Amino acid sequence: MNHAIRLISKVAERHAPSRMLSFELVHVFKTMQMMDENKKIGRSLMMQELGLGEGSVKTIVKHMKMSGLVENSNAGMWLSNKGKSIYTKLHILIPKEMDIPKCSIALGKFNHAVLLKDMAYNIRSGIEQRDASIKAGAVGATTLVFRNERLLLPGTGEDLMRNDQKIHSLIIEKMKPEENDVIIIGSSQSKKIAEMAAKSAALYTIEEHEKR
Repeated sequence: MNHAIRLISKVAERHAPSRMLSFELVHVFKTMQMMDENKKIGRSLMMQELGLGEGSVKTIVKHMKMSGLVENSNAGMWLSNKGKSIYTKLHILIPKEMDIPKCSIALGKFNHAVLLKDMAYNIRSGIEQRDASIKAGAVGATTLVFRNERLLLPGTGEDLMRNDQKIHSLIIEKMKPEENDVIIIGSSQSKKIAEMAAKSAALYTIEEHEKR
């Protein structure tokens, strides 16, 4: 996994003496997700889904091509065999996601949850994930670890969802977490930002794990 996260991190790095980049690791990951789901995508769809301008999208594509992750033609862009291999490794760690209605643990107008596999031991209090989400534009984030069939607050083991069984059951049904999995919920006034923030926090957690 170290190779996979390191490679897509390089895509989001500035190549001197180029200008400062206006996209980050999460935009590269989202681009790979889109290509995996749609097989081929165009720049207009990338601009729409990533919330970036044409120049930034062109740079993402350029960097991904330099890393051998994508191929393109007039019909669009798609993952190369190398890109598919890298994305498969990342998808194993972030396999599921879903929107969550406003509730006791997700206070934003829009809330998006991602499942992070077997990372509970890399979560301290959840503050780091919250900060990563806020950096991505969210109003906040909630991190929960799955232990003994319950979604618990990291560090304290508090069962925040004991009074919200409907949402607890919905998450369990849709995400199917297993022991020591993590759920990160990004909250925002924007649906797109809530999604990107949750993914940013998940990618941050993987990066931090790889540094240890």
